[in-house]
Amino acid sequence: MLFIQLADPLDAPALARVQKTTFDHDAQRFQNKAEDGPPGYSSSSWQSEMMEKGLYYKLLADDSIIGGMLVFASPDEREYHLGRIFIDPLYQNRGYGQDAFNFLFSTFPNAQKWTLDTPSWAVRNQYFYEKLGFVQIAEVPLEPSGETLIQYERTRQQ
Repeated sequence: MLFIQLADPLDAPALARVQKTTFDHDAQRFQNKAEDGPPGYSSSSWQSEMMEKGLYYKLLADDSIIGGMLVFASPDEREYHLGRIFIDPLYQNRGYGQDAFNFLFSTFPNAQKWTLDTPSWAVRNQYFYEKLGFVQIAEVPLEPSGETLIQYERTRQQ
């Protein structure tokens, strides 16, 4: 069973460790790289800093942190951006990603729009987000890496 709680600075080392494991696993599997991830993904201090800037949730199962998600709200709290979501590879494909999004959608019922992005090589992420009702809105080239970021949004049906 998945439990979701707001993270606190004491969780930062565990969140950094799980995030590094998750992103490095994807880098090895899909990019033929030993390690790779978004800015701050392996830094405890970055995790703590993000707790001050957004809503940083820890995902818990088996009495340990198995993932996290970082949410940023617009000033009027009608639009939300999922800055990051990650789940330890050992806990993937168990429905926890779906549970995490259901938590977000029910926690922020007044959200008119959700946005997120993912690398173009992360095809399984794209499939998952589209299954949840997200629609691709842009492809943004990243310099100097040459990679492309796929941007998604999900709007509330009126």
